[in-house]
Amino acid sequence: MRFLMFSAVAAAFSLPAMAQDDSPEVSAMEARQGYFKMLGANMGVLAGMAKGDIPYDEDRAAMHASNIETLSRYNLGFHFPQGTSSDDLEESEALPKIWSELDGVVAKHADLAEAAAGAGDAVRGGQDNVGPVVQALGGTCKACHDNYRKK
Repeated sequence: MRFLMFSAVAAAFSLPAMAQDDSPEVSAMEARQGYFKMLGANMGVLAGMAKGDIPYDEDRAAMHASNIETLSRYNLGFHFPQGTSSDDLEESEALPKIWSELDGVVAKHADLAEAAAGAGDAVRGGQDNVGPVVQALGGTCKACHDNYRKK
C-alpha cells in the first residue's frame, strides 16, 4: 500500500515536467527571453550605479557595459520564428506586429549596438560617466519595448 501511495505521489509530481513544451517555438522564445534578461541584468547594475544605489566601481561598470556592447552585436534574428508571438505563446511578450515589421526590430537592435559601441570605456573615470551611457542604452531599449513588447 505504501508503495502504491508513493508511486501515485511521484507520478503526480512528475506531471508538470511531462507537460513542458519542448517545441522549437518555445525553445526560440526562451532563448530570446534569456538574451533580453542578460541585457537587463547588466543594465540594472549600470542604472543602479548611475542612480547611486550601487557604489560606483570602475572595473565592474566597465565589465557590465562591455557585456552589453558584446551582446548588442549578437544576431538575434533567428530567435523570432513564426509562432512565438504573444498571440501564439502565453509566456511570450513579443507583439505579433514584430513579424510584419521585422526590419524595424532589426533597425532598433542596430541602434542598441550603436549606442553600446565603446560603452565599456565610456563608463570609466567616475560615476558621472555612467548616467549618459545608461540614458543612451535605455533609450534604445525603450524604443523597442514601446513598439514591440506586450505591456
